[in-house]
Amino acid sequence: MELTDRQLFINRQLSWLAFNDRVLGEARQPNLPLHERLKFLAISSSNLDEFFMVRVAGLLQQLQSGVAELSVDGMPPLEQLQAISDRTHVLVAEQYRLWARELLPLLAANGLPLLSRTELTAEQKTAARAHFMQQVFPALTPLAVDPGHPFPHLRNKSLNLAVLLRREGRRRKKELGESSLAVVQVPQVLPRLVHLPVVSGHAFLFLEELIALHVGELFPGYAVESTACFRVTRNWDLNVDEEESEDLLSTIQQELRRRDRGAAVRLELDSHAPAVLETLLVNSLKLTPAQVYRVSGPLQLQDVTAIAELDPRLENRVEPLVPATPVALRDADSILQVVGQKDILLHHPYESFDPVVRFLEEAADDPNVLAIKQTLYRTTIDSPIGRALVRASENGKQVAVLVELKARLDEANNIAWARRMEENGVHVVYGLIGLKTHCKVTLVVRREGQGIRRYVHLGTGNYNPQTARLYTDLSLFTARPEIADDVSSLFNLLTGYSTAPAWKRLAVAPMNLAAKVLELIERETAKAKKGEPARIAAKFNSLVDPATIRALYAASQAGVDVELLVRGICCLRPGVPGVSDRIRVTSVVDRFLEHSRVFAFGVGAQTELWLSSADWMPRNFQRRVEVMWPVDDPAIKARVLDEVLGLGFKDNVKARQLQVDGTYAPAPLALDGQTVRSQALQLEAARRGSEPKATEPILRHAAAPQADKAPETAARATTSTGTGG
Repeated sequence: MELTDRQLFINRQLSWLAFNDRVLGEARQPNLPLHERLKFLAISSSNLDEFFMVRVAGLLQQLQSGVAELSVDGMPPLEQLQAISDRTHVLVAEQYRLWARELLPLLAANGLPLLSRTELTAEQKTAARAHFMQQVFPALTPLAVDPGHPFPHLRNKSLNLAVLLRREGRRRKKELGESSLAVVQVPQVLPRLVHLPVVSGHAFLFLEELIALHVGELFPGYAVESTACFRVTRNWDLNVDEEESEDLLSTIQQELRRRDRGAAVRLELDSHAPAVLETLLVNSLKLTPAQVYRVSGPLQLQDVTAIAELDPRLENRVEPLVPATPVALRDADSILQVVGQKDILLHHPYESFDPVVRFLEEAADDPNVLAIKQTLYRTTIDSPIGRALVRASENGKQVAVLVELKARLDEANNIAWARRMEENGVHVVYGLIGLKTHCKVTLVVRREGQGIRRYVHLGTGNYNPQTARLYTDLSLFTARPEIADDVSSLFNLLTGYSTAPAWKRLAVAPMNLAAKVLELIERETAKAKKGEPARIAAKFNSLVDPATIRALYAASQAGVDVELLVRGICCLRPGVPGVSDRIRVTSVVDRFLEHSRVFAFGVGAQTELWLSSADWMPRNFQRRVEVMWPVDDPAIKARVLDEVLGLGFKDNVKARQLQVDGTYAPAPLALDGQTVRSQALQLEAARRGSEPKATEPILRHAAAPQADKAPETAARATTSTGTGG
């Protein structure tokens, strides 16, 4: 089979849906605490929102513009949209089956019932009416839909009630046109969950149910025939021509205001809504019946997680995370001083993100620090890092920050910080035209004695203290001169007029990162062809790039053992006879979002280790500024190989292995029956202040199977050891 054959590739969109099904799978786990299951249900719901807002919207735009661009697996846009619709309807049905049959009864059993408007006692009805009249009714605006009142433009992801009305005294008619349509928007400024009186515990009513119960108050003189909650998802991508924009920040601000006017791409509708109501909504929103998702339960499932705040019982939630601080930094007076002596690695969220914040705060206040340079892709609205950068500028230091204004869904946060920093003397730039700056890099320039020394922080994740408690990521502090030289050159490239240098240690996209990855893969391929041990082990969020996938196929054919930890999208098809026999793909979905990018090439002591901000995707290689950097410190290298890659490959509790047909199956147990849950081991180690332990052999000591071993034998060995040899 030719490596260009489209059958060798899995469709990107369908692979993502398979990932979201694995997320939902965690909500199915009866051994998880109640609120953890609700969390995963909520994540699967919010994930689908973004998928429709971006991926489905993009395919619809292709279709409407007459573009027939084929996906890597050969599917045209229309075929992809049909496949997405088929699979997503099944996924949504499973979300609501899980909600109605398992989680809703569990909430009730725990004294946290979510009631419908037909289940209220007389006392609860009285309390509900009082709350409606006093707190809700004044905030509502009934919107008629008739020739004089066009269908309202509803905000993206807003909750609304569709109401069918008839004038009092008229006979009820069911034919289309005999009823009047009105829309009532559910106020986003009010709490979604309404407390109701109950003998013990809590009882709740969704706000839209409360409004539906009293909606007749908004339409005196009319009888309410039916009400149904609905929600519209819209195209959410920005349309910005950077080359034509004189002020990128102002242009993006204007686009953000226009975002809510994007075309509708999905309608979620109460399953009890009459067909006539669905027809009216579909026609008004210019949708097709395939874009309608009927649901038996509350829309916007992510809102149900608010219940956790009212439930103090420890048994209903996971043990709180208490991140550790490495011994080298725990009692250190100066992080800069420690980094000046040796490289420091942090593994978030098991280890605290606080040292990253302290690194910036110390630099901001140190009189010997001359300059700070940083890239900001995603951060919080009240970021301590942003505050430290502002303080550094106020303290007279040269501060340059590249703020990525096009970080999807975080544009408003980033604009606010860009404005605030500019007002306080920070030199703010927005990157290179046509490229997102996705790398996470900080440079601190400090006067020491008669010279200058530079300190660098490189991260696989964002400068965001909140997500640093939710995502697994790696932070490296170093003062190595060659790394600092490259980072200085990178900032000169980003902030000024500069051509790309000959990089000493870094690989930087879009200049040479993709070429470097291919070079490293091909080096292992050449070793295998000569009969030498060869191995590739990598961890990332997504694997999509066709050239890289073909290189991995060629490596497998040559005898290279390839182990991949791919959390989300994977377009590579493992296990194809004669093509990918030696490739194993594992996905771990657990309490924390697996987010770090780690690439290892070679066997034993010859292993070369790289960390990066980049997944192996065309967008990361070609349309973003990304950084990949080597790990030179032997102790840090051993730790990453063992703790990040080794444990990930050993996981047989939360791991799923990609099959040749594109489905995922639970990872097999070890021959000795031992179970390994990688995140649990790392949490336990963080509490002990030691490295996590798993069964031997660990990855850094593992020897790859001989190149002349039969593929099926090598595959069996890989499965049995859990580490790929």
